[in-house]
Amino acid sequence: MFGNYLIGLREGLEASLVVCILIAYLVRTDRRDALKPIWIGIAVAVVLALGFGFALEFGSQELTFEAQEALGGSLSIIAVCLVTWMVFWMRRTARHLKAELHGKLDAALQMGTAALVATAFLAVGREGLETALFVWASVRASNDGTQGPLIGVLLGILTAVVLGYLFYRGAVRINLAKFFTWTGGMLVVVAAGVLAYGVHDLQEADFLPGLTNKAFDISGTVPPDSWYGTLLKGVFNFQPDPTVVQVVVWVLYLVPTLAFFLAPSRSGGSGAKSPAPVREEA
Repeated sequence: MFGNYLIGLREGLEASLVVCILIAYLVRTDRRDALKPIWIGIAVAVVLALGFGFALEFGSQELTFEAQEALGGSLSIIAVCLVTWMVFWMRRTARHLKAELHGKLDAALQMGTAALVATAFLAVGREGLETALFVWASVRASNDGTQGPLIGVLLGILTAVVLGYLFYRGAVRINLAKFFTWTGGMLVVVAAGVLAYGVHDLQEADFLPGLTNKAFDISGTVPPDSWYGTLLKGVFNFQPDPTVVQVVVWVLYLVPTLAFFLAPSRSGGSGAKSPAPVREEA
């Protein structure tokens, strides 16, 4: 559940910061007339992300077992690629995110209502689609027959929305550089588990060999239905009897990715500072 909470918090906070920057800039520049198109674009992006998530969940139920495993495994790998790109992108460009959004918003203001809707939709929609795909893959990987994984995601998103509002009102300031570094590192660990699970799906679909070639089996020591087995699976997508291919892929992804991510930035900067919240003028 913690791993899924982290996904909801991290992804949700990125989207919340984007919304906070857009709204605060319009209020600060006395362009409240442009708020409605921005909210319309945000709403459309949220609906699209939810629709995409529902399509993934219910559309896959109509497939055969092999097709479900092949689709699940392929989408899990795509989700890991997207989230890996996202954490590195945020680490590299977060310091300039505010200026970048302001520039796009200035251009959209000159072009009219449709451009404002499109700007908000694209800014939030990308985050929403990435979140929907990775959440679906992670919940599927850590599913233990309960609603815990989904509840964790929803609680993370709710926390992100609250934090975004507090940022906007100027009530909270945090060091975003450290926040995105720590959560990004933990998200890489979660992604490694999702990747291993996706490989296992492809093995069950007969796309990859080695399904019966186990690297180890400690089910007797760490029973999957025990509290600590459930905890390890919920946080790290831990599997007590992985295949050799799963372990190899997990190590080859986690070690270099985490090393590159935690390596000091060449630019000498430590990352993003919290954007200066702008109080709405009376």
